[in-house]
Amino acid sequence: MSDAIKVSSYINGKFIPTSSQVVVVTDPGNTDGTVGHISNASLDDVNFAIECAHAAFGSWKNSTIQQRQDCLTKATAVIMEQKDRLKELLVREHGGMLWEAETDFYLGAGVMSMYAQADDTPFKVTEIAEDNGWIKIHKTPKGVISAIVPWNMPIVLTMMKLGPILLSGNTVVLKPSPFAALALTQLLAKIADIFPVGVINIVHGDVDVGNVLTSHPLVRKVAFTGGTTTGTAVMASAANTIKDVTLELGGNDAAIVLEDVDFNAILPKLLKGVFTRSGQICFAVKRIYVPSHQLDDYVAMIAQVVSQYKIGHGLHPDANFGPLNNKKQWLLVQKMIEDAKASPACEVQELGEKLDPAAWDKGYYLLPHIVKTMDNSLEIVQKEQFGPIIPVIGYDSLEQAIAYANDNEQGLCSSVWSNDIDLAYEVAQKVEAGSTFINSHSFDSLQLGMPFGGIKQSGIGRELDINETLKSYLEPHSIRYTSL
Repeated sequence: MSDAIKVSSYINGKFIPTSSQVVVVTDPGNTDGTVGHISNASLDDVNFAIECAHAAFGSWKNSTIQQRQDCLTKATAVIMEQKDRLKELLVREHGGMLWEAETDFYLGAGVMSMYAQADDTPFKVTEIAEDNGWIKIHKTPKGVISAIVPWNMPIVLTMMKLGPILLSGNTVVLKPSPFAALALTQLLAKIADIFPVGVINIVHGDVDVGNVLTSHPLVRKVAFTGGTTTGTAVMASAANTIKDVTLELGGNDAAIVLEDVDFNAILPKLLKGVFTRSGQICFAVKRIYVPSHQLDDYVAMIAQVVSQYKIGHGLHPDANFGPLNNKKQWLLVQKMIEDAKASPACEVQELGEKLDPAAWDKGYYLLPHIVKTMDNSLEIVQKEQFGPIIPVIGYDSLEQAIAYANDNEQGLCSSVWSNDIDLAYEVAQKVEAGSTFINSHSFDSLQLGMPFGGIKQSGIGRELDINETLKSYLEPHSIRYTSL
């Protein structure tokens, strides 16, 4: 595979020549194996991509809504056509399970289809009559948008940006994560061929490339999904030229389990929210709050289920989840586990089964861990783990549970689990988060058209809601006439 899979930046309708800056992509589940190579863009290449996108904007902004939607419809079909060809490659480069990669393609196609079928209400001219004239408010596209996407669910997270960017009449320069760029680049090149030359451009690189994308004067908005620390840098860079930003950042999602619920009954859904993608999802369950007098029993129930999990390569048919994506994250999560073990306030259990012990050290594998504690101030609780480790924290009152959940600088998603839906709804309204789910907390909890995004340090702006999202990619232009 290493000889066959090579990608470079795609600018103005073609792949640019391979540069001297080549990144080797290894399989997180078998780091001895090379999956492919990424040729990074030079800073001149990035500037050229932005200039090409700016040139293409001159005509694309004048296309009709129907023309744009026809292109998005074709793009939806391409995503589904390429799914079976690219899904195993995606697993080998980002470490997820095969079903997770398939889900990524399905969700990406769903998002693109949603925008392809959107009505034209957000684009209509608003008219306000006055006694001596009128006001007409037009909605115009912004221009070149920089999009920077992460590695954990690269297909859907890319389409959550491309759909509204393109439907609004903007053009885009997109940078994939180097940890999941091979399949995405091949898919995007085929989608780009549907659109006029220069509308979609792809550049590869690290921080230096990102800095150009967030600071270039021709870029009018930055759409970024990733960690809060990087999001802070993106926002600071964009501020130099007063760019708009949409930031979907890290989450440390709380799940509040109320006393009345049948814990055994909810466990399958709750643990799906914890361990899908090895916990490497921005809105995965990262903290579970349970009544303190039931803490021991609930931890035992969780342990009984988690002990049966099998961890192995994403293409192994018996694996429940795979490795972490990269060494940096693997080391970070390992340190958090060791710190929790060293704390007298924690009781840590390592569970699960290694599917292939002989190959374990060749990948970024970690067994699932459960941390029992009554201390909400611990790092393992306060900091997003992004790995297969879950703290379970006891609370003494419902008010304390809500206070514990809100005592965090992140606020992406959350959940409340109860048989009493009225009470759960009452609790949900008090939780500080962009979304709160009742009796679910996973991919199944999301719905196209439902605003998705965070508060506090989990981000700025919303995606998936057609009207709200499109507003962020359009500029109101007010024209007022008054009679002489």
